[in-house]
Amino acid sequence: MLKALGLDVHAETVYRGMLADPSGGVEELGRRLGMAESQVREALDRLVDLGLLAASRDTSGGLRAVSPQAGLEQLLRRQEEELVRRQHELALSKAAAARAVAEYADLRPNTETDGAERLVGLDAIQSRLEVLTRDLGRECLAIMPGGAQSQASLDASRPLDEEALARGVGMRVIYQDSVRNDPATFAYAQWTTERGGEVRTSPVLPPRLLIFDRATAVVPIDPANSRLGALCTTAPGIVASLVSLFHQTWDTAVPLGAAHRTTTQEGITGGERELLKLLASGMTDEAAGKRLGVSLRTVRRQMSALMERLDAASRFEAGLKAAQRGWL
Repeated sequence: MLKALGLDVHAETVYRGMLADPSGGVEELGRRLGMAESQVREALDRLVDLGLLAASRDTSGGLRAVSPQAGLEQLLRRQEEELVRRQHELALSKAAAARAVAEYADLRPNTETDGAERLVGLDAIQSRLEVLTRDLGRECLAIMPGGAQSQASLDASRPLDEEALARGVGMRVIYQDSVRNDPATFAYAQWTTERGGEVRTSPVLPPRLLIFDRATAVVPIDPANSRLGALCTTAPGIVASLVSLFHQTWDTAVPLGAAHRTTTQEGITGGERELLKLLASGMTDEAAGKRLGVSLRTVRRQMSALMERLDAASRFEAGLKAAQRGWL
């Protein structure tokens, strides 16, 4: 009952025992309370430190129990004094932290103008994402192109996502269809859904995008090279447009937990259709693979299979026959 005042079970038992009967030594007190002699001695030392036992005036070298009115009130005063001291230290710490943040803002290479902040390098991006995730109140929307995500990216995202999901923040993420074939990324996507997040996939995605509470958006400066940095913007018009882009992509994507439809009514998968469109637009196999989040080898294997199904001797002929079938 007195644990909040710093007394453990043994100390409280000994204190009560001495209040009831102060006579006898350590051995007798332990026998009366059913405690080992070592436990009694430790409890006595603790009670002396707390000021609940004082030197006896009747017995030389003995101890007496201080009355609860005086002893416990003294403990409460000590706790109040400690609380005031801690509050003062906390105020000083907050002020020091505010100064450090201001100094850091002046030193960092990132620039901020008109509601947009340029984040230089992966470390700067990670630091900004940590702050944005910590301050999340409602939802986070994410588009993650590129197929399989690197292990470093997954490891960096996990603690941030876990903390946000644990607070009940809504999370919707769109990956490319190709992540279904990558064990690590697919496992991470399942981990997200198990904790209340929603995940969908789509054959082709716009550049990487993160939106926090529909108020702040983070996009890469160069979608082809994330190491160059990112742009963090709070401009309402830009954020609203990016939210609209997310919803358009989300509406056409397939839920991760749903049975993935492999072919359309025309006999071609969504991924194959997108591959034909990309190659027909003049993209190289390598560029098409990056857009779809698959390897160059996969692109060539899929294109070879399509040519065989279309009974085409060349890619040009395959394009013509695909158009005739309504695949383009």
